[in-house]
Amino acid sequence: MSDTAYHRQLGMGEEAFEQLEEHVQQREYEGREYRHVPDYRRGVERGTVLIEGQIVRGFPKVPRTLVLSEGIPQHFDGPLAVEEKLNGYNVRVARLDGDVLAFSRSGMVCPFTTRVLEGMVDLEPIFEAHPDAMVCGEMIGPENPYTAHDYPEVDSLAFRAFDWRNRESGEPLPVEDRRDRYESFDVPQTRLFGIYEPEEAATELREIVEELDAEDREGIVMKAPDGGNELKYTASAANQGDLEFAFTYPFDYGQAFMFRRLIREAFQTVEWDESEAEARERAHELGEAILLSMRDTVETIDDGGRVDERHTVRADDEAIDALLEHLRGQGLTVDVVEDDHEDGDRVVTFDKRIQSTNDKTRSYLDGHIVTE
Repeated sequence: MSDTAYHRQLGMGEEAFEQLEEHVQQREYEGREYRHVPDYRRGVERGTVLIEGQIVRGFPKVPRTLVLSEGIPQHFDGPLAVEEKLNGYNVRVARLDGDVLAFSRSGMVCPFTTRVLEGMVDLEPIFEAHPDAMVCGEMIGPENPYTAHDYPEVDSLAFRAFDWRNRESGEPLPVEDRRDRYESFDVPQTRLFGIYEPEEAATELREIVEELDAEDREGIVMKAPDGGNELKYTASAANQGDLEFAFTYPFDYGQAFMFRRLIREAFQTVEWDESEAEARERAHELGEAILLSMRDTVETIDDGGRVDERHTVRADDEAIDALLEHLRGQGLTVDVVEDDHEDGDRVVTFDKRIQSTNDKTRSYLDGHIVTE
């Protein structure tokens, strides 16, 4: 298909598409060439894929509110559905020329997810009935190659659907229709807490967020019933967990990443009208997340060790090999720590090299001067 046809499918002019092309990246998956948009450009969603004359739309960016009581009535003029926001990695699944492919948030085909999904959930009946469907979901669990987080209900890795969109247009299904459809196809979904009116939502949702926080879960996503208007809010445990992770590798994760999460904590303590004692307890937990993780890193490197990002994955040999090749193909240094078989599965623990933190920490320990 010509690029002219692509720009028509994307609903943009030829000149705008030419400007977009300057930013798309070329990839290949099992002999199939495709292009993807790694960042939001020219009104096109991050992760949009151009593949063999077909379009797979990226997932739209979901805005965040820092204050529930003010953000909800400003963002919604009617009822809102509230579902759980899970801590994992985002995938979009589509069927193209008979092949079911799983795409990452940035639009790359993930060979690992494409393979392991087959054993988790049967999506073929969905694509038989709805060929233009784009199944959107989260991969969660402790044996996760990208974002590992413990959930009591997940032993290894699991899929949870949170949206259903048209593959080419990106239009979502209404929440009720989407949940009914996934239920009819026996596809597991994120938890629905209920439907709320904007006036009552802030009070009700604070209780939900507090429960999620106590369980070390991430937060909530609020959606208009038609699925087209969304808003997210994060629990404190997720913010602090992100900070602990980031400050374990302080020279590899940007200041913006850290600052945004600190800001969320500041607004939450004010909106929730915390007492002086409660605010100090929050500050104490934040300080521990930040300082103790960095302290552990400095001590580890000072003792001659390394700090790298460790993951354990469980799948068949082909899926594991495809994952390691995929990660290394992105320029990452991956060191396999353990490689065993258990109950018919291959179980591999590997480290992703975190170079900047190791190098800079070692340099400062050796007496190099910090220029500020």
